Amino acid sequence: MKKTYIIQMDKSKMPASFADDHFQWYGSSLKSVSNSADMLYTYKNVIHGFSTTLTAEEAGLLEKQSGILSVMPELRYELHTTRTPQFLGMLGGINEAVFPASEKLSKVIIGVVDTGVWPEIKSYDDKGLGPVPRSWRGQCEEGKNFNSSSCNRKLIGARFFPKGFEASILGPIDEKVESRSPRDVDGHGTHASTIAAGSAVPGASLFGYASGTARGIATQARVATYKACWSGWCLSSDILAAMDKAVEDGVHILSVSIGRSQYEDLYTDFIAIGAFSAMAKGVFVSCSAGSRGPEADSTSNNAPWITTVGAGTLDRDFPAYVSLGNGKKYRGASIYSGTPLSSGLHPLVYARTASNSTSDQCAPDSLIPEKVVGKIVVCDQGGTNRLDKSMVVKKAGGMGMILADIEGYDEEQLVVDSYVLPVVVVGQKAGDAIKRYIASHDNPKATFSAGKTELGVEPSPVVAAFSSRGPNPICVELLKPDLLAPGVNILAGWTGAVGPSGLAEDTRRVSFNILSGTSMSCPHVSGLAAVLKAAHPEWSPAAIKSALMTTSYATYKNGKPIEDGATGKPATPYDYGAGHVNPVAALDPGLVYDLTVEDYLGFLCALHYPTEDIKKATHMDFTCDSNKNYRVEDFNYPSFSVGIFTADSGGNNNITGPTTVKYTRTLTNVGTPTTYKVSVPTQTPSVKILVEPKSLSFTRPYEKKTYTVTFVASNMTSRTNSFGRLEWSDGKHIVSSPIAIFWY
Repeated sequence: MKKTYIIQMDKSKMPASFADDHFQWYGSSLKSVSNSADMLYTYKNVIHGFSTTLTAEEAGLLEKQSGILSVMPELRYELHTTRTPQFLGMLGGINEAVFPASEKLSKVIIGVVDTGVWPEIKSYDDKGLGPVPRSWRGQCEEGKNFNSSSCNRKLIGARFFPKGFEASILGPIDEKVESRSPRDVDGHGTHASTIAAGSAVPGASLFGYASGTARGIATQARVATYKACWSGWCLSSDILAAMDKAVEDGVHILSVSIGRSQYEDLYTDFIAIGAFSAMAKGVFVSCSAGSRGPEADSTSNNAPWITTVGAGTLDRDFPAYVSLGNGKKYRGASIYSGTPLSSGLHPLVYARTASNSTSDQCAPDSLIPEKVVGKIVVCDQGGTNRLDKSMVVKKAGGMGMILADIEGYDEEQLVVDSYVLPVVVVGQKAGDAIKRYIASHDNPKATFSAGKTELGVEPSPVVAAFSSRGPNPICVELLKPDLLAPGVNILAGWTGAVGPSGLAEDTRRVSFNILSGTSMSCPHVSGLAAVLKAAHPEWSPAAIKSALMTTSYATYKNGKPIEDGATGKPATPYDYGAGHVNPVAALDPGLVYDLTVEDYLGFLCALHYPTEDIKKATHMDFTCDSNKNYRVEDFNYPSFSVGIFTADSGGNNNITGPTTVKYTRTLTNVGTPTTYKVSVPTQTPSVKILVEPKSLSFTRPYEKKTYTVTFVASNMTSRTNSFGRLEWSDGKHIVSSPIAIFWY
């Protein structure tokens, strides 16, 4: 049986006879093991190589040939599934005035690798935009129901990459349910791209919820979309082809709300591989951290050259109230907009007692209609998709659903969806109380109100319970995620192909939808990166990341730490990275931690990657200098993840005296000449933090200064993770870095 492989070629070993056309070399190599195989894609920007379908035997033979760097099987990646600019402080008064002029921002191009685009919605209106930037080399590819006129001066490019999907066991594409074109029939890609750079649309809402003017973060930036996900499947050969073409087309920002749940190494992660080459060409790459929180070590997209974004809440909620027959009332959330429940109380049943199994999660075909018809059904979260549960209830004859959390997450700000029947979502405490009421009454009854839009909700932001957490599963000494951005109940553009629930049975059509996930937080940072790129076109991707990280905040205005929605307790850098983005401050960070391609290569040397694996990860010929001491501790990242050894070289856990770890960092002045002084406002109880020198004086722009941080663990009996911050300030700027200390 054949399956898809991605083949990386070592161009330095290409025979001289193919010097005029390396693609012929690829073809010759492939034909040497298979006369029937064709290349699906050839790659020339993010890697040298191609993808094809082979048997396992053919793949093994190809891997043995000279010039073949790697033969890796296709991998599946997953989608990480109005109010935001105000919440981020980007609109109104002096704050709005500090952002770059529209003519500067209109030169920045954001590429979005996702499920495509629905070009007809107003979020892609190009009114007021000038000609397409001269640097643009892309195009608007045509397909069924999509032609070149679908693009304009806002949506300047649209491509699609179906070959990997079609070559898999999933293909060919069923055009009854999917469009073999850049057109988005899923909605995820349209939502993501309009968050990043959607045009301003007055009067936007989802059935009246979250009403206002919807606008992307970088409203005047241009958008190019690259459809690499099909029917919920995102395959590595298609993703890599999309990234390859985006770099060739000339995007400045690459937004990828896609990831995997398991990682082994950077040189086997195709998004990391593609992102490195993009970064080396000056492209800023932002990716979603994943939506597998609050499990530890669950972050996706962990390469240091990627900006990895977690999800937080806004100061907006959609409260609705459940009223029980005993007079008790409980707060929940809802954005249902159809025919409401009739007045009065209605029969209430818990799914566990109305199921043909022990399921309480309203699994498909699990409910017994005779026990459900005309009743409100309480379903527990988990097991199946939330929206699918509502359809299960509806098909069984239920009149409404109360969806109860069973993990105790996000009691105050709940994730809402656009359901196909009346639904209210409640937290665990309310859900447990409702289920106790059902169990203790012979004829339980209830009703619930429609939701409403409430602004100014506090505390906000809160780290979303679903947002993936550190430590970094690839390299614990590199803190991930990098940042927190809005990712809960976000209103943005939507496809006209499916209703807001995404269910086939949903006949409603909308131009905007409300979704949650790190898929939503990632394009917020993509848009912010575009704003910084417009204001500071000379900045490297690392400088842009540093500005976003060192100006972010980890406390509320009252000084209390940002909360973790999973626990209700203070969150840590493993949850939010450097903190929540602060766009106004990021425009003028004062200092940045910059990085070059050589710095990233040195990082891989510090991980003890051999030359061949470095080439796989970076598309570059580089050999670590055997005379150089490469250390992760010297990698110039804007955060600190510090490991304290408690065992000696023999593995004996008997170290009792002080343990010292030294880190070095270099700051670059991107402001005016001034002197910065260091402080460590949050000292950890078991580790003393010393910084030398204690002040840094800069006399000219782009001057660099190096400092050393020494972590001294004197209390070896207190081996719990601890957290702090290191700050440099000149009285105007605060250049802040998070510190996470863990014990080996």
